[in-house]
Amino acid sequence: MENIYLAFVDTPGFFASLIRRTIKIPYVHVVLALDSDLTEGYSIGRRHPSIPFFAGFEQENLTLIHQAFPTARYKIVSLSCTPEQKTAIVQRLASYYDRRFRYHYCIIGLPFLLLNIPFYQKRHYTCSSFTARLLEDCGIRLFDKHFSLVTPRDFYELSCTRVIYEGPLAQFKGLRYHSPHRTSQGNTAYEP
Repeated sequence: MENIYLAFVDTPGFFASLIRRTIKIPYVHVVLALDSDLTEGYSIGRRHPSIPFFAGFEQENLTLIHQAFPTARYKIVSLSCTPEQKTAIVQRLASYYDRRFRYHYCIIGLPFLLLNIPFYQKRHYTCSSFTARLLEDCGIRLFDKHFSLVTPRDFYELSCTRVIYEGPLAQFKGLRYHSPHRTSQGNTAYEP
């Protein structure tokens, strides 16, 4: 068996407080990572941590996140998968990263999410809907609902995960030697 990792992120701010009140857990963002140090963590989120208006598919940069949000808290969990599933995830993430500016945050889908109505706008996702769709496309179906309805809370409540770390980002071991780089594996173009 192999592992992939999910990082739940709690950052301060107006938008984060709205999300926190809506989903009723402290963590407002979910990141899919290939390693427990999050050197290869990806999500649909802010293109730069301190600017909330530009969001899309990005590789997480812990150093920039810590600089923008020094009080940020993280919870990191592992999720088991087969070697074939992890290979498929690696290949898709590499393909998405190569075309990262084609993927955007799905603002128009948020009212549908609140109303529990499935909604998909091509190449537009929330952090959790992107992760749910990617995992589902790679053979890891975790939820019995449309990917557009998956929230960070759904990932947070999974019983099939194991906690690796929970606490301030400033104390996370990966922050000390984090150097962002993209995965070099895979070159197949995928278009969810």
